[in-house]
Amino acid sequence: MECQSYVLDSNVFIQAANQYYAFDLVPSFWEGLVWHADRGRVLSIDRVSQELTKGQDELWSWARDHFSSAFASTNEKNVIEVYGDIMKWAKEQTQFTAAARAGLASGADAWLVAYAKAKGCIVVTQETPAPGSRARVKIPDICEAFEVPFTNTFDMLRDLGGLGRQAAATREGL
Repeated sequence: MECQSYVLDSNVFIQAANQYYAFDLVPSFWEGLVWHADRGRVLSIDRVSQELTKGQDELWSWARDHFSSAFASTNEKNVIEVYGDIMKWAKEQTQFTAAARAGLASGADAWLVAYAKAKGCIVVTQETPAPGSRARVKIPDICEAFEVPFTNTFDMLRDLGGLGRQAAATREGL
């Protein structure tokens, strides 16, 4: 199953809001995410939404008011099965500490990769591979183990042709 949609990690939202795409400086980034989500090109998952809710800040308000329909449910049989495979894999990796495994089990990361694997999506994260990591199981390492494509925010935007009207103009020009 090939969906070619991008499924976003919480750090895509958090780092953008806190650093390079602040709401007051680059509102077009946020408008563009909604524009692409409305066209089925960008989404995230319910577990990421739950992580964003913890902030109770401008990002949380934006997600609630503008992106809520783009948070897909992970409560599907095929996603749950892949999640189980990921947790089994993490348990079998001897380099990870018990705390690293517990962190993976309690967060959204394994669910994000499971959703992408089950639905044929591309994971978007600002994390980089760290195969020797002991203290944390990184999304790119899970993706590599399960043959799930992953990228970062900037390469996703390049592939999408930009944001909103910019992307529409780029695609019309093709």
